[in-house]
Amino acid sequence: MVSSRDVAKYAGVSQPTVSRVLNNPSKVSQPIVDNVRKAMKDLNYRPNNIARSLVSNRTKTIALVSGPLHNPFFVDTTTAIVNYAASKGYYTTVHFENHYDNMSIYETVLSQQVDGIVLSSIFINDPIFDELKKSGKPFVMFNRRHETGGHFVELDNHQAGVIGAEHLVSLGHKAIAWIGGTTEASTFLGRLEGFRDKLKNNGIQLNKDFILQTDTTEKDIHRAIQQLFLRRNKPTAIFAATDSIAIFVIDCLLKMGFSIPEEISICSVDNLGISAHESLQLTSIGHNSNKSMGLIAIQNLIKIIENQRKLEDEQQITLEPELYLRQTTSAIKP
Repeated sequence: MVSSRDVAKYAGVSQPTVSRVLNNPSKVSQPIVDNVRKAMKDLNYRPNNIARSLVSNRTKTIALVSGPLHNPFFVDTTTAIVNYAASKGYYTTVHFENHYDNMSIYETVLSQQVDGIVLSSIFINDPIFDELKKSGKPFVMFNRRHETGGHFVELDNHQAGVIGAEHLVSLGHKAIAWIGGTTEASTFLGRLEGFRDKLKNNGIQLNKDFILQTDTTEKDIHRAIQQLFLRRNKPTAIFAATDSIAIFVIDCLLKMGFSIPEEISICSVDNLGISAHESLQLTSIGHNSNKSMGLIAIQNLIKIIENQRKLEDEQQITLEPELYLRQTTSAIKP
């Protein structure tokens, strides 16, 4: 059986260096990490993870509790989190929220031996927050956060709502609908409140029938849009709380025979890569950082795990939003 001593000899480094590459690669220069990993591969070395965890009191495992898989935002952030964690020597177990039922997921996660948790599935006043704190496991939230604080990375959701309303009003729209998920989530609550506040400041009262809360699935969004456009008073614009919701809205409206943006303007939030696709060209609001929220969150979590940052020093990052003007919004026709 190949041992870490054999790997060290083959790579021309010390055995402690091999141990650091296995347990804390961020403290070793990248060329040495690459050299040691090549030696492991050449020798077909398989580290004894159980023994390592007993010695270091770490499992090199992180749990990700993500939002629903039907939203490409969470697909993108999951990829960023898993890839970055792997580059630092961590394995990630991934759990996706299913229709806002996250208690059973957290029961599973908290019963496992993980070094930390990165999560986006949490409500503003979610009781799971206290359970997470009691567990003693470091955790970082992204995209959503709890009302009592903690480590989090988020967009300034209120300002995103303000920007969306401001843009649509500037195009002459007054009959504007809002569609999103449950306002028990900070993401949707902030975007709705900012949107409503800006309309009010412009002397526009948001029609309560134009506020559509859904479970964010394609089926529920189609149902809500179809019911909305059966009304006598129809909106001329829709502010979707996420790009994923906007895509479902556009699909539904096109099937109903509407032209976008000639008859209905659509603006949303997240500015996913797909939003700029030539076939979509979705006007969207996103943050101005070159890193995704998921990437920032996992970077901070690993710093806490590896004692590069104190657990009690809360890292609360709010990213500034900006408008990315594309082709799904236009001025209202006289």
